[in-house]
Amino acid sequence: QLQLVESGGGLVQPGGSLRLSCVVSGATLDDYAIGWFRRAPGKEREGISCISSTGDSINYSDSMKGRFTISRDNAKNTVYLQMNSLKPEDTAVYYCAAVPDEYYDRRNPPVWLEYDYWGQGTQVTVSS
Repeated sequence: QLQLVESGGGLVQPGGSLRLSCVVSGATLDDYAIGWFRRAPGKEREGISCISSTGDSINYSDSMKGRFTISRDNAKNTVYLQMNSLKPEDTAVYYCAAVPDEYYDRRNPPVWLEYDYWGQGTQVTVSS
């Protein structure tokens, strides 16, 4: 089955940057759209951004637009989330998830119930 593993999280000061990686195995990444999500303490799971199998469709939630950037390198079986100008409220566990491209919503930011395969998450802590 498809497996996803996140990495790149850690402790960063406010205003800093991190790049998260999502490595996919068990299937070709060419067949899947990928979404990034996060769960902050005491809050529900929140969609961040999503990207189609070829990268021709990208969507962001309004709160992350301009600070976060999603990209993919199918040859490396990897999807990235570049995070800049980080704030304490960005502290959360960050997850990547996959859905077959034929079921991907090309018009809207990701909704967690639409995704079938999940990684176990990577912790991001923004604090001075």
